[in-house]
Amino acid sequence: MRDFSKPQRSVAIAEQGMAATSVPLATVTALDMLRSGGNAVDAAIAAVAVLSVVEPAMTGIGGDCFALYSPKGGVPIALNGSGRAPAAATVDWYRERGIAAIPPISPHGVTVPGAVDAWLQLYHDHGSKDLGAVLAPAIRAAEEGFRVTPRVAFDWAAGAERLRHDPAATQQYLAGGAAPRTGDLYRQPALGATLRGIASHGRSAFYEGEVAAEIVAHLQDLGGLQTVEDFAAQRCDYVAPISASYRGTDVFECPPSGQGIIALIMLRTLSGYDLASSRWSEADRIHLLAEATKAAYALRDAYLCDPAFHQLPIEEFLSEERAARTRAAITLERALPVAHWEETAHRDTTYLCVVDRDRNAVSLINSIFNSFGSGIYAARCGVLLHNRGCGFRTTPGHPNAIAPRKRPMHTIIPAMAMRDGKVAMPFGVMGADYQAVGHVHILSEMLDRGRDPQAAIDAPRSHATPGALLLEPTIPEEVAGDLARRGHRIEWVETPLGGAQAIEIDWQRGVLTGASEPRKDGCALGY
Repeated sequence: MRDFSKPQRSVAIAEQGMAATSVPLATVTALDMLRSGGNAVDAAIAAVAVLSVVEPAMTGIGGDCFALYSPKGGVPIALNGSGRAPAAATVDWYRERGIAAIPPISPHGVTVPGAVDAWLQLYHDHGSKDLGAVLAPAIRAAEEGFRVTPRVAFDWAAGAERLRHDPAATQQYLAGGAAPRTGDLYRQPALGATLRGIASHGRSAFYEGEVAAEIVAHLQDLGGLQTVEDFAAQRCDYVAPISASYRGTDVFECPPSGQGIIALIMLRTLSGYDLASSRWSEADRIHLLAEATKAAYALRDAYLCDPAFHQLPIEEFLSEERAARTRAAITLERALPVAHWEETAHRDTTYLCVVDRDRNAVSLINSIFNSFGSGIYAARCGVLLHNRGCGFRTTPGHPNAIAPRKRPMHTIIPAMAMRDGKVAMPFGVMGADYQAVGHVHILSEMLDRGRDPQAAIDAPRSHATPGALLLEPTIPEEVAGDLARRGHRIEWVETPLGGAQAIEIDWQRGVLTGASEPRKDGCALGY
């Protein structure tokens, strides 16, 4: 139980259904959908559509999506809704033009957005309500407007410079020359019209016809390789999830091209330490997490890619032999050198989870990568495009080298925990590079330290990067000093590390326990 004398959040408690998102309007939307008879998929799609309107720096229909869906609490299925490179994109094309790395502010960073296709596939296979009803709250928020919440306003202002590279984006998102302030009413009528088209005509309203033609024409005018054929060919894929056990809990992740396997590798490494013991200091725990991060992330950038182009030795990566080798190299006394990885700056996304009365559970994440993605905006259809393609390499022979219709290595990763053959908790963490670390941190806080989901999410965070060990300012100075003496270069972060949501399911008592990120605007609500 938390200390009620401290300014912290309590967990949300419910019985019939629950949703947790990063913006209150999206959480209420999901809850309304559940209470009106919709299931977890209906509620999740309704909520992510709203988030795609009200969190424009983080997500949108011009981005990508991954999901885990558990029917009635059973083993989850995974959906890869990431987009592909244009058919004309080859390593040679970029190298011939001296492009050593794909710029984030360019048409070459735009892969075909996969989110809408993934939403509709999940909805058509597992939803229950009319699609118009599911998308109505997002359409209303876009056309009638929504009130900007504090963290959204903060992120909007922080990412404003990205929007100044495209006059159409500047006009739409920086009307009057500045980002909206907290409480301002903001409308996106063009986006609302596109959502209406999707509600009426499905995926063809986005991947064919006027919307696809406008997006492609805009990208081609900027020098992009995208074609209307690339958009028409976009399809998501159901894939088998991967898992590893930690403290008797089976943790499920989407397989590559996402980095969920990196979280599992880290869990396998840390499973060799009895972190429930009081012998470990806070500095010890942060140090061990940092060392496990270094080893796992070096593997990530050396090997992770679209498995359709390069097979990955998943069983070997998750083996006890590899975990033991990693632990053998770790010492408590000194920080190991950082093996270089292609660190990305903090990236932006939104994550949500929903559980309904039948214990169908959804863990879903949607992203435009950088804050405001590529900054490229198709004005007539109201679509701001992501820049996930800048995660590709232009190095010949690298597993993650760009290629025709290939998916880039992805950082966004939903997760589910299972115990005794039933889903115990859909959960996820926002924050790109931090996401795999965040999964491990939350699980360790719960399974090693006995904290509830909200306390685990609230706990101070750290993140080992090639440049420094990033610490949130809630970590005590004496802990930072201990880590510095071990050789870590400490850097205090000004913006919090990541964001998270979780819903824990107590099958025996019939209780849902929800948690949401205090570093964001959102909440968990149930009934």
